[in-house]
Amino acid sequence: MSLQMVTVSNNIALIQPGFSLMNFDGQVFFFGQKGWPKRSCPTGVFHLDVKHNHVKLKPTIFSKDSCYLPPLRYPATCTFKSSLESEKHQYIIHGGKTPNNEVSDKIYVMSIVCKNNKRVTFRCTEKDLVGDVPEARYGHSINVVYSRGKSMGVLFGGRSYMPSTHRTTEKWNSVADCLPRVFLVDFEFGCATSYILPELQDGLSFHVSIAKNDTIYILGGHSLANNIRPANLYRIRVDLPLGSPAVNCTVLPGGISVSSAILTQTNNDEFVIVGGYQLENQKRMICNIISLEDNKIEIREMETPDWTPDIKHSKIWFGSNMGNGTVFLGIPGDNKQVVSEGFYFYMLKCAEDDTNEEQTTFTNSQTSTEDPGDSTPFEDSEEFCFSAEANSFDGDDEFDTYNEDDEEDESETGYWITCCPTCDVDINTWVPFYSTELNKPAMIYCSHGDGHWVHAQCMDLAERTLIHLSAGSNKYYCNEHVEIARALHTPQRVLPLKKPPMKSLRKKGSGKILTPAKKSFLRRLFD
Repeated sequence: MSLQMVTVSNNIALIQPGFSLMNFDGQVFFFGQKGWPKRSCPTGVFHLDVKHNHVKLKPTIFSKDSCYLPPLRYPATCTFKSSLESEKHQYIIHGGKTPNNEVSDKIYVMSIVCKNNKRVTFRCTEKDLVGDVPEARYGHSINVVYSRGKSMGVLFGGRSYMPSTHRTTEKWNSVADCLPRVFLVDFEFGCATSYILPELQDGLSFHVSIAKNDTIYILGGHSLANNIRPANLYRIRVDLPLGSPAVNCTVLPGGISVSSAILTQTNNDEFVIVGGYQLENQKRMICNIISLEDNKIEIREMETPDWTPDIKHSKIWFGSNMGNGTVFLGIPGDNKQVVSEGFYFYMLKCAEDDTNEEQTTFTNSQTSTEDPGDSTPFEDSEEFCFSAEANSFDGDDEFDTYNEDDEEDESETGYWITCCPTCDVDINTWVPFYSTELNKPAMIYCSHGDGHWVHAQCMDLAERTLIHLSAGSNKYYCNEHVEIARALHTPQRVLPLKKPPMKSLRKKGSGKILTPAKKSFLRRLFD
């Protein structure tokens, strides 16, 4: 094992705890940045170009038939092939947290449609599910099993927000373990089925999962309800006959206590576990080798790398699997220095450079990082602008058009891409009216009924009307329901009290104030 410090030349502020990495044919791509994507990189997916221990983030583009992929933190990811013999693979992404700290329940499929020396084009599609749809969650795992010539996704664990009936103002952002259910997901037909296995008693989060053929191994994890990291090891087997799938679970000995560890694959039947935590705020400095042979699993300790003093003394660390036996690690910067980086980054190589890339076993899962309780907080409502103008990245600058200074301006509410069902605007090609004025929202949230988002372009709202409906109020109304807004926010008209003028007209030699009637009578009398 070799540990080497790397420098990030640009966009270093984007790399925060909870990010994920994808490896396509040896090329590594980063997503899950801090905040919403900006105009200079509307996809939020970057090519992680590493040369001579120097890392450069280069924006990528999406095809026109792609959907929008939000910057999700702590999602579950895995590789997927149509068959074990297939050479091309895709990435499955499920769940995760958005910069607004909302938890996603969507499934995305990422694939490369075109690449050359200066450009990589992705296709991102959203997969709709029916049946026992898994609830929104993060810190879980998803894997793909292959049995009898068929494939199936297996989802387990994670955390989610407490049900709305149990959430209070003080505990609005409190999370709880998801129920210990195993979900089988058919990616072809979009069907999901849940299974309750008696061996699984806790909804573990931030565990390690490994899939090989028809078997999944679940190792470690953190139980939020009991605040423990049990040394459990489960083996889940999935049989896919012509009829209903058969799922069974076996408890195996020899597990280890760890959460938020990073798993990387060194060869067809060997994996390495790096990082993680063994106690609250106590890092696990031991590395383990996991061998899978003859339907058996063996876990043993291995020689640890020469950790630097900074890594040893840091309270937290995080990272993700780069593929080919390499791990990308990050630790907080040294605050004692006058000019300090937010994080320092390292590359840990657990295998030789000639590692066989045609691997038939797929690592999980969980590009796990440290537990969310130990992570850096993220700002809400950060701006983004989604544009399908792929040619905006043409040129000889190798995509170095991303302006990191944009990330510092996070105080304004930005654009939204969700709309009401009757909207006829294509969100994949739509460009907001106010694409150059980030302080003006391009959508209105209509609070009438259950609430829905409405494009300003659909409603044909004037700029003055748009600002009027969205400014100075926590409830927005679209043009169709503007009368409701006026009724709620306009106070009832109250007629002012009219007081007659009281001009004092004193009679000479008298201290009394004459009323207008008396004053008129006296004038007629003396005239």
